[in-house]
Amino acid sequence: SFFSTKTGVYLLQDGNEEPFNIRLHLAKDILTIQEQDVICVSGEPFYSSERTVTIRRQTIGGFGLSIKGGAEHKIPVVISKISKEQKAELSGLLFIGDGILQINGINVRSYRHEEAVQVLRNAGEEVTLTVSFLKKTPAFLKLPLCEDCTCVPSDQSSGTSSPLCDSGLHLNYHPNNTDSLSCSSWPTSPGLRWEKRWMDLRLIPLLHSRLSQHIPGSDVCRKHAFQVIAVDGVCSGVITCPTDEDCLDWLQAIAANISALTKHNVKKINRNFPVNQQIIYMGWVDEKEQDSGQDRMYSPKFLALKGSSLFKFSAPPVTTWDWTRAEKSYTVYEIMCKVLKRSCDILYYTDQCKTYACIMESHLMGLTIDFSMGFVCFDAASKAVLWRYKFSQLKGSSDDGKSKIKFLFQNQDNKAIEAKELEFSNLFAVLHCIHAFFAAKVACLDPMFVESQGAATTAGGVSTLTSVSCNTQTSRIKYSI
Repeated sequence: SFFSTKTGVYLLQDGNEEPFNIRLHLAKDILTIQEQDVICVSGEPFYSSERTVTIRRQTIGGFGLSIKGGAEHKIPVVISKISKEQKAELSGLLFIGDGILQINGINVRSYRHEEAVQVLRNAGEEVTLTVSFLKKTPAFLKLPLCEDCTCVPSDQSSGTSSPLCDSGLHLNYHPNNTDSLSCSSWPTSPGLRWEKRWMDLRLIPLLHSRLSQHIPGSDVCRKHAFQVIAVDGVCSGVITCPTDEDCLDWLQAIAANISALTKHNVKKINRNFPVNQQIIYMGWVDEKEQDSGQDRMYSPKFLALKGSSLFKFSAPPVTTWDWTRAEKSYTVYEIMCKVLKRSCDILYYTDQCKTYACIMESHLMGLTIDFSMGFVCFDAASKAVLWRYKFSQLKGSSDDGKSKIKFLFQNQDNKAIEAKELEFSNLFAVLHCIHAFFAAKVACLDPMFVESQGAATTAGGVSTLTSVSCNTQTSRIKYSI
């Protein structure tokens, strides 16, 4: 089977948290979500979320840092830029995305942006920063730097800085700086080296995973965003792509891998079932009870078409015993299906035309059941049509449960009932086909399915159906993607 692989950096939102950058990697059977973190790669053998770094103000360029954020945005002040001059000196010490927790021992976690700027401005020639890498900084910190931002004062001019812009000039300017020594920066603990790396945040096994663009429980589709829910309930969170095209690429790639894994799994499971009980399809859908009266009441269900039955589960069947514990099971030929055009949801197609060999009065014949035309009986050898009737002309039928069926048609001209008896080698298949066509025809006219803009649609001459109904039970099923 064909499997897709993809990698890219996108935004992830978990619950009510601010979105943050993650790296997404799609492999054959797993979706890996990684977040950036800073880890100690030499020196101390333990991981510490906080680092202490001492840097010296340079003659040109000052501390060489730009900052964003502040307490007014409920986050620490964050390093948003490190100048090239400092970058070489500070390799492995400070990183873009580091939140400044202390400046020369002063706790600035709750400082507003301008307050932190003032502390740094007055810090002297040397400043000791306690920092921690913020993996989930708000999205505005990821925006491109605003180099010519008018809200950032230049030189000694006074004014307030915007937390949305980079305050860098405040930190660079120092009119009394006469330091002529080499520009150097020191960590407080020599020998420690830190690196910013992508670390695994979440692993989503793809077999039987649910893939959805919809807001859970609703018909509302997210804009170029999706989520993946593992079979054990672990959710990827909402992954947002920059464009609809990029989002579609990911949806298709993930769906292709899930489909390939499902087919491989079905092939293995089918070894345990006889030919007439083979699994034909299985996958996730969303279901809403028609009489719930609430549009948001969709719940995930797992459908499986096995043999002549359609099974509905709350979770994928794993063992043979699970197949006996389905929430519902329907006999295929007792199901009426319909697809609403607005939902783009496809559950079932029925063939437009079926022909069966039969015997009538000891002659070999053919009976064609055509969705549009009705019943056509013809001579198998000459192909000459003996009779034809519309579905509306069928007034009754009876069969012996083995091979023979008697049709009662009404003549359109004289209204007389005309009986036609045929014998088939596979009576069950013929009855199944007739029932399916009649169910589709009825669904087209049933007021329950007809909406203001015409819910019943046809595809290739065949009515496509959206609601699954059996006896008096009705539920609406839609695909999540």
